[in-house]
Amino acid sequence: MALTDVAIRNAKPGAKATKLADGAGMFLLVTPAGGKLWRLKYRIDGREKLLAIGAYPEIGLSEARKRREEARAMIAQGQDPSREKQREKVRSRIQAADTFTAIANEYCAKRKRDGEKGWSPATATRSEYLLSLLNLGIGKLPIAEIEPADVLVAVRKIEAKGNLESARRTLQLASMVFRYAVATARLRSDPTRDLRGALTAPKVTHYGAITEAKRVGELLRAIDGYEGSGITKLALQIAPHVFVRPGELRHAEWSEIDLDGALWIIPAGKMKMRKPHHVPLSRQALELFREVQAITGPSGYIFPSVRTRTRPMSENTINAGLRRLGYATDEMTAHGFRAMASTLLNESGKWHPDAIERALAHGDDDKVRAAYHRGAHWKERVDMAQWWSDYLDQLREGAEVIYLSKREA
Repeated sequence: MALTDVAIRNAKPGAKATKLADGAGMFLLVTPAGGKLWRLKYRIDGREKLLAIGAYPEIGLSEARKRREEARAMIAQGQDPSREKQREKVRSRIQAADTFTAIANEYCAKRKRDGEKGWSPATATRSEYLLSLLNLGIGKLPIAEIEPADVLVAVRKIEAKGNLESARRTLQLASMVFRYAVATARLRSDPTRDLRGALTAPKVTHYGAITEAKRVGELLRAIDGYEGSGITKLALQIAPHVFVRPGELRHAEWSEIDLDGALWIIPAGKMKMRKPHHVPLSRQALELFREVQAITGPSGYIFPSVRTRTRPMSENTINAGLRRLGYATDEMTAHGFRAMASTLLNESGKWHPDAIERALAHGDDDKVRAAYHRGAHWKERVDMAQWWSDYLDQLREGAEVIYLSKREA
């Protein structure tokens, strides 16, 4: 006879496990401990097998019968319900591990070890931070279950705080994570592909930079009078002479500097273009580096954090120093020293544009051309580095500088 709810509730445990049949191979196993477990006995490929359907009362009689019929339908189609149940457990376990945050972390780790195309430390730090902003919204969701609306809600929370550029960049990074999941067979398609244009476009702004000779002199004098941290002051004093990217300056290590050879070799891993960069050092730059060496040398970061020497100074340190000197963000930034050098070196007419581009470490897609210009302009870059530092000294002193043509010089 088929079971009833009353019969199931009244079933008492005995010294041995007992079976209460419901028909079509399903029965309720009552254990000596009082447990009541649904089981389905079936045959497939000539072998008798047993399927665990669930425990009573979590799985009631009607639900157990429903699951029995589903299993019998699978058997009729030649599928083993026990095997399919195991596969579903594996799929669920994999899916639970494949959350957005887990795959984002995996993607970031890959990008950091991608060789020449890998992220620089500064890019990695920034990217990991932006992706972490999505943790609360979609971080714990299995990546295969994330819908476009889920992503949009998460990035709009960033946008709502007025951080338009961060919201835009975060959406881009999220798309990279989704595409990585597609490439690694954990997702069918990128759910952000239809979100283009959904965010408010940020206003394009350029790095604040002083490029007028007279104002450059004023800035240099202001830096010399800086009354904050001594290391910050030296970083501000060195920045205009070497005009590297701010991240390259603050991540500089003593092992990269050859004071005797007047050369700074920045490893490829720290460069935006993922190629090593050689920076010739003028007499003035060498003097400043030796001054820093007496404080932070002879090993480790040249400009360490105020909290620990195992980390570089904060990315905001130089900009904060400029703010302290009274320069607003739209007037001068740490990145602005590059625009300053580029503008005034080009305006001087004394140096080949390719030599200036090489000094700025701008990329060249043509590897043969890039290799040629790297060698062809090295001596000119050494001369240019010294001329530039001498020129900065003249501007600091408030001198009137009249450019000469290459022929007159």
